[in-house]
Amino acid sequence: MTEDQKKLLETQLWNIANTLRGKMHADEFRDYILGFIFFKYLSERLHAYANGILAQDGIEFSTIDETSPEGQEILAAVREETLDALGYFLAPSELFTAIAKKGEQKGAFIIRELKTILGNIERSTMGAESEGDFDHLFEDLDLDSTKLGRTVAARNEVIAKVLTHLDAIDFGVDDVEADILGDAYEYLIGQFASGAGKKAGEFYTPQAVSTLLARIVTVGKTRLKSVYDPTCGSGSLLLRVKREVKEVGDFYGQEQNRTTYNLARMNMILHGVHYRNFDLKQEDTLEHPQHEGMLFEAIVANPPFSAKWSAKEILKNDDRYAPYGKLAPASKADYAFVTHMLHHLDENGAMAIVLPHGPLFRGGAEGTIREFIVREKNWLDAVIGLPENIFYGTGIPTCIMIFKKCREVDDVLFVDASGCFAKSKNQNVLAPAHIDRIFDAFSQRTEEDRFSRRVPRQEIANNGYNLNIPRYVDTYVAPPEIDLAAVALDLRRIETDMIAVDADIRRFCTELGLESPV
Repeated sequence: MTEDQKKLLETQLWNIANTLRGKMHADEFRDYILGFIFFKYLSERLHAYANGILAQDGIEFSTIDETSPEGQEILAAVREETLDALGYFLAPSELFTAIAKKGEQKGAFIIRELKTILGNIERSTMGAESEGDFDHLFEDLDLDSTKLGRTVAARNEVIAKVLTHLDAIDFGVDDVEADILGDAYEYLIGQFASGAGKKAGEFYTPQAVSTLLARIVTVGKTRLKSVYDPTCGSGSLLLRVKREVKEVGDFYGQEQNRTTYNLARMNMILHGVHYRNFDLKQEDTLEHPQHEGMLFEAIVANPPFSAKWSAKEILKNDDRYAPYGKLAPASKADYAFVTHMLHHLDENGAMAIVLPHGPLFRGGAEGTIREFIVREKNWLDAVIGLPENIFYGTGIPTCIMIFKKCREVDDVLFVDASGCFAKSKNQNVLAPAHIDRIFDAFSQRTEEDRFSRRVPRQEIANNGYNLNIPRYVDTYVAPPEIDLAAVALDLRRIETDMIAVDADIRRFCTELGLESPV
């Protein structure tokens, strides 16, 4: 989006939030706003596509008479083409603008019609290849919720206001660089972080961190066969990878949270990913993986930090965990995600995962797994320490661990980027210059004092496979040397000056008839 479009989006989002705030928690009205944004996008995308089909006949899609035999014949033809190309269909009367304009009319009642339209979008895909990708996509938009208003009339008024605000925004559906849902989501979390904090870790990776991860797994490539995110959240990481290369064949992801899973599917469609080219599943990744037997060229993830998981004994026989001899502890699933991802990583692929610092040095089962990865497999390529307080909902410092299966070097790159940030209103942010500096150090494997160093695996072995970054990148800055001779000279000057000061104090005390303290 252009800066002007982004500012308009933020203004309208603020207006919408003010309409909904007080009626529900921030994370709840965020879901309503994003759902309506998606409906508007589907409407504008279909409208533009349909007009393209009808251009040679000089017909404007929104003016077609849906009741006439001729109009119905035209709509049937448009429906067939749009279902194949876009995966869904909307009639002219069901377009976002049409329902928003109706809502502006005094006394207009649009809730029932809006519910029908959202249902029709899903029903239009029945029997089509896209059916699974649109199934229950709008289930979080509960238009009958009393949180929107105690009466039907009150709910109708609120929804009409929301649609009116969104109708004023031009989404620029032909702009491939636009990240409408991402910009909207980041703005909403940033503005209402206190209400959204409990879900922020589940839902969203800040755009700067997503960009860094995407650049890391695509370095040296212009095309990818596949990209996978086992904790895909709203899909932002997958889509950032898409922006770093000319082409991505297919997108794969898994997400446990139903609301987030719906957002991810919306996000894929919103970014022009054809329904045939993404395969997102809703399930627990560690317990019930949905892409068994598949290998991916790029894997990215920002899993929940040190989450609990079952660590059931039977999982020791799971191909994802068995080679390491130990399971990640039940209280900390970090290495369960790492080994799951390594299992799915193709031989020529790259994998980057965001983790807290604990997995770098904790012992026990985690230490055993870490040693196997470094000593036996030589899969660990780099460790990058990130600044603290760059994620919504948590201030802890984090790191990125990068893995590759076909490595031709016998060292691991360590980067201490803890100082690479700019202060913002509520948190620290990675500026473009910081991203470039970190990426350049990684891609070129350059060494820089107090920033990056290539560490031989033998040195890591000597440290008991402890990967704590300060062990390898010394950021200590010695204080300036003190010139003792100069200090002694200054003290003598001060003593000389004090003789005159003491004399003045005695003189003043004599004049005042007081006993001198010196």
